[in-house]
Amino acid sequence: MLTELLLLDIETVPQFPAFTDMDSGWQSLFLDKISKTVPEEVLPEEIYRKRAGILAEFGKIICISTAFFYETEEGQPALKMKSIYGDDEVEILRIFTDLCNKMYQHHRHFQFGGHNIREFDIPYICRRLLINRLPLPEYLQLHDKKPWEVRMFDTLNWWKFGDNKNYVSLHLLANVLGIPTSKSDIDGSMVQDVYYIEQNLPRIVDYCQRDVVVTANVILRFKNLPLLTEERITVVHSP
Repeated sequence: MLTELLLLDIETVPQFPAFTDMDSGWQSLFLDKISKTVPEEVLPEEIYRKRAGILAEFGKIICISTAFFYETEEGQPALKMKSIYGDDEVEILRIFTDLCNKMYQHHRHFQFGGHNIREFDIPYICRRLLINRLPLPEYLQLHDKKPWEVRMFDTLNWWKFGDNKNYVSLHLLANVLGIPTSKSDIDGSMVQDVYYIEQNLPRIVDYCQRDVVVTANVILRFKNLPLLTEERITVVHSP
């Protein structure tokens, strides 16, 4: 059921603005981490900018946008959305798990929904919880689960239809399915500059929320249901 889905998307950045901001020990650990996948001629500073934010050991979460479906009085699918964001990752993770716990109490078998969350967003959140010495809730204790025991509505996996070689970005999938895309004045590669240089976190939050709306519409297309209109999207602002 759509009402048992908790949609999410995360935005991450490197823990430090630049490679040279890390101490020598962490620089060595980072170079060892990427040594098998990056050509030797690529400068550490360059690969740090490109890769550190997506590696949970060297990045941090600055925004988690969440949403859930509900039905309007006319029986149309609608979306309620809330973003958790800031510079304090521990606080972001605490608020997120509190929100998930409430969902878990009402829907014992709720599922996370999103694009590529099985291989990125959810594992990243789990790793950052452990790194920050925060408890791992029961519904995120996935480390010893078999693949078929992990229930998520991952639009990337749905689009694969069993073809594990296939990868499609959310942007491409939205265009293929005729869904308005979230890509406007910012894309994922720009997030760290917007965060560290522009210091414009609200711009990143808006981008993250747009991705959640696109993912919600992809799910509705998979279910052959009407797409969301602006009138059926509610953003709940944190106090």
